[in-house]
Amino acid sequence: MSKIVVGLSGGVDSAVTAWLLKQAGHEVVGIFMKNWEADDLEDDCPIAQDFRDVLAIGEVLGIEIEQVNFSREYQERVFAYFLAEYQAGRTPNPDVLCNAEIKFKAFLDHAISLGAEHLATGHYARLEGESPNRRLLKAVDGNKDQSYFLYRLNQAQIAPALFPLGDLPKPRVRELARQAGLPVAEKKDSTGICFIGERPFREFLQRYLPTQPGNMVTPEGKVMGRHQGLMYHTLGQRKGLGIGGVKDNEGDEPWFAAGKNLERNELIVVQGHDHPLLLSATLRADQLSWIGAPPEAGRRYGAKTRYRQQDAACVVESITADELVLRFEQAQWAVTPGQSVVLYDGEVCLGGGVIAAAEPMIGVGKD
Repeated sequence: MSKIVVGLSGGVDSAVTAWLLKQAGHEVVGIFMKNWEADDLEDDCPIAQDFRDVLAIGEVLGIEIEQVNFSREYQERVFAYFLAEYQAGRTPNPDVLCNAEIKFKAFLDHAISLGAEHLATGHYARLEGESPNRRLLKAVDGNKDQSYFLYRLNQAQIAPALFPLGDLPKPRVRELARQAGLPVAEKKDSTGICFIGERPFREFLQRYLPTQPGNMVTPEGKVMGRHQGLMYHTLGQRKGLGIGGVKDNEGDEPWFAAGKNLERNELIVVQGHDHPLLLSATLRADQLSWIGAPPEAGRRYGAKTRYRQQDAACVVESITADELVLRFEQAQWAVTPGQSVVLYDGEVCLGGGVIAAAEPMIGVGKD
């Protein structure tokens, strides 16, 4: 029997994780992480309700519950990066950094200080092998696989990690929650970033970053409208541009954000989902992190440039300690600087990096 700390969020996935480990005979301690200090009285990020749900889970399972506050660490290690990236015109993924810097660093250190042998979470992913050669694999349920968000973990971080849900489809997890009498069996899955919650994203960013209005222009420089700030837009964005009824030479096709000119504070917009400026055959990534050995130049792998994307066949054109260049067999849509590219060798997640730039397929028409 092992002493295992389980990160309980108040949701069904982490609750079933704790139940499975308790059923297996382990000593389970449930810990609720508070990573964001409420800055108003709105119920946008229902931390209090989530903690009440965790207490109810603990009562049903008969396990000890503790709350820890990592808000300072989150502000310093995740949120500061989040703001800096948006200010630089990129679109960051704070969930990736939260896993590497909070859940499997600050939280892992706390779990070890309690004498735990393992840290378990409700992530949908699998682990196999022993340290220092442990491997991170995709979950059995491809619709829920979360290995993309875990790619920055290193061997020291995954050595004590447990992902009990990796072999289970989500419907089965719900079924187990009902069988166990867990009070969150029917609770909806959380979406988005907790510190943003259900608040409008634009309104949230305005609290921390000044707005800088500018022009929305075509690649040829024709002004099509105004934007309130480049930080509010990401590549491939269709909704929220405010020019849906405006026609250009391309006819009635919808408009998309396709690029940012930071020097001129211009948002480049194009018509048509498959416009060449939205398609990229190559990308360059930095801030690299590999779970084991790095990929090899010249080899073929699968890659995701966003969560829930199907693996895209690619070849590593070049790789150093600081930079990765990939070429895709088929051009990828809206490859976005600031997001992560994660490489896979079959089911094995190798790691990845942050997309620094992508080369658009100028001159390539529609399929």
